[in-house]
Amino acid sequence: MEKRTLFDKIWDAHVIKSIPGGPDVFFIDKHFIHEVTSPVAFLNLEKRGVKVMFPERTVATPDHNVPTIDQDKTIKDQLSRMQVEKLRENCKKHGIELHDLGSDHHGIVHVIGPELGITQPGMTIVCGDSHTSTHGAFGTIAFGIGTSEVEMVLATQCIMQAKPKKMRITVDGELGPGVSSKDIILYIIAQISASGGTGYFIEYAGSAIRSLSMEARMTICNMSIEMGARGGLIAPDETTFAYLKGKDFAPKGEAWDQAVAHWKTLKTDDGAEFDLEYRYNAVDIEPMITYGTNPGMGVKVKDSIPTTDGMKDSVKKSYLKSLEYMGFNPGEPMKGKKIDYVFVGSCTNGRIEDLRTVANFVKGKKKADNITAWIVPGSREVEKKAIEEGLVQILEEAGFKLRQPGCSACLAMNDDKIPSGKYAVSTSNRNFEGRQGPGSRTLLASPLTVAAVAITGEITDPRDLIEELALEK
Repeated sequence: MEKRTLFDKIWDAHVIKSIPGGPDVFFIDKHFIHEVTSPVAFLNLEKRGVKVMFPERTVATPDHNVPTIDQDKTIKDQLSRMQVEKLRENCKKHGIELHDLGSDHHGIVHVIGPELGITQPGMTIVCGDSHTSTHGAFGTIAFGIGTSEVEMVLATQCIMQAKPKKMRITVDGELGPGVSSKDIILYIIAQISASGGTGYFIEYAGSAIRSLSMEARMTICNMSIEMGARGGLIAPDETTFAYLKGKDFAPKGEAWDQAVAHWKTLKTDDGAEFDLEYRYNAVDIEPMITYGTNPGMGVKVKDSIPTTDGMKDSVKKSYLKSLEYMGFNPGEPMKGKKIDYVFVGSCTNGRIEDLRTVANFVKGKKKADNITAWIVPGSREVEKKAIEEGLVQILEEAGFKLRQPGCSACLAMNDDKIPSGKYAVSTSNRNFEGRQGPGSRTLLASPLTVAAVAITGEITDPRDLIEELALEK
């Protein structure tokens, strides 16, 4: 029998028709929508007199430009208000499940899907949002689509896609103290660049990946597209099944047993071939931070910004332009640079484990006076757990400001913007020019590194503080 990858197994099971020399007509199991990329799609359906084919396969929530304070009040920004109102109207008209502002399950689309058990192994999932790749942590083929494709899925529950090439990235070994999944993915992107995954769908494998929790796996898959990949996925295992069991939308009873039996078949066959493979050793990975204006411009926190020695002139020009925007110079050390803001949140690191990490680290401490610290839970469920577990009290005593669920300062389509020229160390996924507000300067890092920065007021290797605490004890 032909040896197949996990990606092949899921993809081939969802192909309705293959067009010779063209794309596949590809069936979509679940379609997530939000307020930004759906209004035009619904408008076009209305113009054509077309109904949503399978409304039960679509789930909606507003997240991108919703405010993260006073969510019980009218949204002040007119465009944001109109988009949220349109989402409500369209969901009501077409019978689509909506987790609206103020509801128990409101939150970032890529946070609520997994925590409700909507995301399940073997599925195909799309959303008009690039970080749909997050759901790949469950062994799904999940990717972002454009507005015209949102319309296509609403109308037909299918999409036309050329099958990507396959890449496997294996990380073996045991992670060191203070090193997290965010450091793994930032390390990988720094190694292969922000375009190194272009044209590929990536499977993550190896003992270091298997040791991760589901929330940590979501962080890995979330940032697959930051290396240009179409998406990323991880084979489901006992960790996956334990996470899903009992979730609202997970199978129950006999259906659960049948589902798990099928999910256990979702793995790459021994001997299956990939178009490209990379291997890394976990011991080489340390706390990471970005210094430039794309996620591939990252270094270990303890290291310095790379110099231009040996750099081609064409690359050198854009490299120096990036550093100029950031206010940095080649060869400068990262540690000790003063920071103005820290942001913990987003579909990358806005889950309960992320808040626990930060709270445990800052407990009994105070943030530095020069730091404005924002904590934004990824969903109402995360917010609820943080309150119940006493995390909110710990964070507020340390000087952090807890906001309400939403995408927040990840992309600044709302009021949560980093002022021009200010530095923010962020747990989000992109550090493009102006990503967190016009003129803002973003450095990506793990929740633990962000917590260390919040306490010291400057770029800090979290292991330094961990060692200090150990010595004090």
